[in-house]
Amino acid sequence: MPNSVGENQAKRKLAAGELMLCMGVNQVRTPNIAMIAAACGFDAICIDLEHNPTSLETAAAICVAALGIGITPIARVSSRDPTRILDCGAQGVMVPHVSTVAEARAVVDSCRYPPHGHRSALGSGPALGYSARSQGEINSYLNEQTLLIAMLETLEAIENADAIAGIDGIDMLHIGSSDLSTEMGIPGQYKHARMRQAYEATAKAVRAHGKSMGVGGVRVDFDLQTWLMRLGMRYLTGGSDVGYIHSAGRADVKRLREVHLS
Repeated sequence: MPNSVGENQAKRKLAAGELMLCMGVNQVRTPNIAMIAAACGFDAICIDLEHNPTSLETAAAICVAALGIGITPIARVSSRDPTRILDCGAQGVMVPHVSTVAEARAVVDSCRYPPHGHRSALGSGPALGYSARSQGEINSYLNEQTLLIAMLETLEAIENADAIAGIDGIDMLHIGSSDLSTEMGIPGQYKHARMRQAYEATAKAVRAHGKSMGVGGVRVDFDLQTWLMRLGMRYLTGGSDVGYIHSAGRADVKRLREVHLS
């Protein structure tokens, strides 16, 4: 299996304790965005299928482009049965609003092949480079390579972080900072003591069970990002296509207006 097609590079880096940087894909609709993310130095892209109108077909095309250049395609989905986007080429799924052990087990059940779950057998596909393999080989390889990420976005989820981290088949606990802070009544206050306690509790849980910790939403705050990395975070969605266009566009417009008025 050629590494450029089959191996999940993000999962490999996480297993080695390396930092894995992901670019969110919210509005861009063409496969070129995978190349742009790779050119920027990102390890992965995360296609947002929860909050945006991106179709499954479009997401599949972006996933295939990412596979071809060796960065990891991940999809944030809108249900706990995300197998179609896995069948279409995603090497990982980020499942929102996982607050209980039962919900986490349901994710594993739908995304892992037997004996670990009950994912429906596809045969070969994009994530395998369409290589000819026996069904047994396919099942084992995709079980090994698929990255399953449970998003913790409620107080209940943080309380259950240790139990969720202990579930075989869940690879990462990922704090959705925007949703969690909103649930806490402190929207966007990511440095608030209660948020820091949530980050610390999650870090403790993943350390105890040998899993990875991810965080999203904490953009353009290098001090907080540094603290999180020292805490143990190894997966960061640092920004999105829209965010990067906004920040660069606003800076250029501001500079040009100032030149015009000077």
